[in-house]
Order: sequence, then structure tokens, then C-alpha cells
Amino acid sequence: MNKLSEQEIEKRLLRFPDWEYYDDALHAEFEFENFKDCFSAMSRIAFECEALNHHPDWSNVYNVLTISLSTHSVKGVTDLDFNLAEAIETIVEPEE
Repeated sequence: MNKLSEQEIEKRLLRFPDWEYYDDALHAEFEFENFKDCFSAMSRIAFECEALNHHPDWSNVYNVLTISLSTHSVKGVTDLDFNLAEAIETIVEPEE
């Protein structure tokens, strides 16, 4: 897995307005209606993490989920991080 350049990351982030790049990782924060909804999203995300064999650094305080994605083996962001970000976006996307 190859580490992406900062230019590649910034270009790809145009598709992910909720995410930022700093400290060699992708970062996002999602707010939910309540703790139950947040924990439910985390559970669904966990299945995607296992399927990709890629796990985020994340934390949860009541209804807020904070996520950081990086590939530790290359000390930066790779395609795998963007694949997981896309899966997370699908899960947390508000229903219309």
C-alpha cells in the first residue's frame, strides 16, 4: 500500500466535504440525534472496518463520533483510508 501525496489527498477530499486532512490522517466528526443513533452507526461502521481489515482511531462522547483514518504501516493516508471514509459516509449520510 502506497502513501498518497498531499496533492492527491486534497484532490480526493473534494468528494468528502465532512473530512479534513492534517497530522498525516483524515479526520471527521459526526453528530447524531442521540447516543443510541451514534452507537448504532459505530456498530455498522465496525462491520465495514472488519470487511476492509482496516480500523480507525475513533472516539464517542454522547452523540458525537470523532474519527481519524490513516494507514499506520506507511505513516500516512492510502487508498484504504479513502475506501473506509466512503463506507463511513454511506452509513452516516442523513436520510432525505
